[in-house]
Amino acid sequence: MQALAQRARIARGESGESRWEVATRPPAPRLRPYIRDYSGYTEETPGPLRRVEFPMPQIVVIIELGPPVRVFDAGSDRRHSRYPGGFVAGIDDTFTVTEHDGFQRGLQVNLTPIGARLFFGVPMEELTGRVLSARDLLPRKYARLAERLEELPTWDERFDLIERALGERVDEARHELGVVPWALRRIEELGGAVDMRALARELGYSQKHVIGLFRENVGVPPKLLARLVRFDRLIKHLKAGSSGTWAELAQRFGYYDQAHLARDVKQFTGTTPTKARATLIDLAGMSP
Repeated sequence: MQALAQRARIARGESGESRWEVATRPPAPRLRPYIRDYSGYTEETPGPLRRVEFPMPQIVVIIELGPPVRVFDAGSDRRHSRYPGGFVAGIDDTFTVTEHDGFQRGLQVNLTPIGARLFFGVPMEELTGRVLSARDLLPRKYARLAERLEELPTWDERFDLIERALGERVDEARHELGVVPWALRRIEELGGAVDMRALARELGYSQKHVIGLFRENVGVPPKLLARLVRFDRLIKHLKAGSSGTWAELAQRFGYYDQAHLARDVKQFTGTTPTKARATLIDLAGMSP
């Protein structure tokens, strides 16, 4: 029964000349504090395809098993970089544009800030707002991770390798995280609706000290992380096709008012809430 429970779920679809496959599987229970989720994907389109990736309260690791995608510089539709073998994107407060030439294949691993801190072994503020080569960040023993993953015949075996690698790093880590894991859980539990002064009092530290702890172990101050957690919940709600007026959604997800929601959506997506919702409906078609 255990083996069956761990099998990857694979969804395939077609739209015109475009074809895609997405494989997902829940992370092992002991790794859930460190991995939010992961997926394997293959996509073929008639020509180049550009997407806008919204910021989330996570560190995104892309392991390329095909031609590297283009990752555009913030605010530019021309300047871009490619990262053979994959890249790591730290927490950001704005969207990122990516593009492929008609084919992409790889794995996406969404790490929690704590998971990324332990796996990469560097202060998270070094990743904030940046996209870096995975080869430059991966520990030496995993330098050929992309090649090893590509050699495996199934998504389940690839997911197993990802879990072994992260599990080993977590077991080897000696970094003292202090109160940060508790504070992260608190922010998640409250959906980002957290008073920062009250949080500092609960932790027994000054706000300045808490901000310093978050910059090192999360990458951003707790206030920005809370905004991203709230935005993440809103996005998941919209992507699921759930209804509600913007005023109702603002109240439901802890925004001060509809204008406050609109400002956050504009900053994080580069567009209006209505256009962002339309984009999410399109993306939902590729969800398993």
